[in-house]
Amino acid sequence: MDHKPVKIGTLYGVSVGTGDPELLTVKGLRLLQQTKVVAFPAGVGQKVGRAEQIIAPWLQPQQQKLALSFPYLQDNQILAQAWEKSAFQVWDYLSLGEDVVFACLGDIGLYSTFTYLAQTLTNLHPEIVVKTIPGVTSPLAAAAELGIPLTVLDQRLAILPALYTVAELEQVLAWADVVVLLKVSSVYPQVWEFLKQNNLLKQAWIVENATLSNQILYHNLAPDLKLSYFSVLIIKK
Repeated sequence: MDHKPVKIGTLYGVSVGTGDPELLTVKGLRLLQQTKVVAFPAGVGQKVGRAEQIIAPWLQPQQQKLALSFPYLQDNQILAQAWEKSAFQVWDYLSLGEDVVFACLGDIGLYSTFTYLAQTLTNLHPEIVVKTIPGVTSPLAAAAELGIPLTVLDQRLAILPALYTVAELEQVLAWADVVVLLKVSSVYPQVWEFLKQNNLLKQAWIVENATLSNQILYHNLAPDLKLSYFSVLIIKK
């Protein structure tokens, strides 16, 4: 008897926003609830990760949860090994015809871990179908919580990941009207000093843990703030 080949499952990258479980698109929520296997980045240590926290209210007990480990470091070789290991874990389900949803913090297309997982999987198995569902980004969530527009009229916007040199910020502010620094906590003292020297402290805001119950808004920035990892700084010239 001939056996039909198993159809390979689809990998969905679903943006789940910054923290508030209600900041999901209808499409993203439908996929999260209808897909048997739901993957997400594992938390650090024994803690529950941010993406898992966001989607927890919407999942059903019978759904398969798949926590994938992505180390927070700069070693490309170790990172590549982690992406490959996660790709094999996801492939175990896709190869059996099961769709897999990967819940991505913020938006799937903005500095997303999902990008590396999807690239690794498609390199190993080019036949895989990958679909992405957009969502709320941290810059937009932060601006909304501050009650300000991120941009108006012809203002030019720049979004920078974790910043390593103040010189880079100075170069960007030469042409951008609005600058967003993601995960600013690691370089905050240097950034604060730059803002002070350039008379920009009154034109800068920080949102820590945007849209979560422990959210904190900062204006008239102090030099000694102890910020958590999920802190976004907005500068409007």
